Amino acid sequence: MDILLGIVAIIVVLGLAFLMSNDKKNINYKGIIVMLVGQFLVTWFMFSTEIGKDIINGISAGFNKLIEFGSEGINFIVGGIAVKEGGSVFFFDVLLLIIFFSTILSVLTYLKILPIIIKYFGGFLSKITGLPKVESFNAVNSIFFGQSEALLAIKTQFHHLDKNRLYIVSASAMGSVSASIVGAYIQILPPEYVLVALPLNMFSALMIASVIAPVRVPKEEDHVDIKDVSQDKSIFEAMGNGALDGGKIALIVAAMLVAFIASLNLVNWLIQFVFAGVTLQEILGYILSPIGILMGISPGEVIKAGGIMGTKIVTNEFVAMLEFQKILGGMSEKTIGIVSVFLTSFANFSSIGIIAGSVQAIDSKKAVAVSKFGMKLLIGATLASILSATVAGIFL
Repeated sequence: MDILLGIVAIIVVLGLAFLMSNDKKNINYKGIIVMLVGQFLVTWFMFSTEIGKDIINGISAGFNKLIEFGSEGINFIVGGIAVKEGGSVFFFDVLLLIIFFSTILSVLTYLKILPIIIKYFGGFLSKITGLPKVESFNAVNSIFFGQSEALLAIKTQFHHLDKNRLYIVSASAMGSVSASIVGAYIQILPPEYVLVALPLNMFSALMIASVIAPVRVPKEEDHVDIKDVSQDKSIFEAMGNGALDGGKIALIVAAMLVAFIASLNLVNWLIQFVFAGVTLQEILGYILSPIGILMGISPGEVIKAGGIMGTKIVTNEFVAMLEFQKILGGMSEKTIGIVSVFLTSFANFSSIGIIAGSVQAIDSKKAVAVSKFGMKLLIGATLASILSATVAGIFL
């Protein structure tokens, strides 16, 4: 029954994307089928085979080791601050780690290790799906870099992008997460679900965006340039810039958490003047419960789970993850996996402004187009998150 519901959910998600499509005749059905099969194979391999589980455990162990190294740097700075026994400070223990992970990514980019890997993976993805190389490169790139960084990596290609191509690269940026933040995520949610969400989201964002905004690109215009991905002149400059970028991200996330968590509590306080004991999370839970059941969440857990998913859409993924962390002990493993995969993306209202601002810095004319399809971008990215979580749920 769960598999049947999951298939229905996939059909509903793709059907909604089809209804939103601005060029139904040119949809690349072959590419969508290939990517959907790819999602099933990746999820089956990672969840159902010993080799896949070993790979996940190995990657998790690698992240945990990096977290240990990062913690040494953090302790040197804030080690003298007293914390209650058994307690922790989220900014110190989670957000400051982003600085170290951002530094590593910056160095790997300067050494041309990541750009080459991303280019060839993107080229392979383009070959098997028929999607243009820029869009495929950007989709793979978005696994490693945040929304702004992923778009800046293809800034030299921006003059080639029409409205549909711009939608696809923006959707990939919104439907993904940054590897520099993954270290923070796996301290809140089970690592295996966060890690499987990375490739699933890459496929989902491309699939949904390719249905909503289909593209056909002539071969002579289909190329990717990675020469100017890094502007750093030495490995030490790359380390410094990576650390500074990571610090900015940590402060931005902290500022957003203060604003959104405070605002969420204010909204709940106002709601309870009219409906005693009711919260925004509960309202969102009821709204999202039908799709939650199709995704594989049990009826007894769907209101709470739907509230967490809704919180992510109207605030951001960190707010939702912290709310979800409080109730993990009372949830089934299947629900934990589905919701965790759903939360591991940038699909929320604030991302519209981040992406529009990033495009504005590259090409002001293109930014106008992004602002116009901002809501469509959020809906598409949310459908992609639902698709990823549904596929994961089928194998749990």
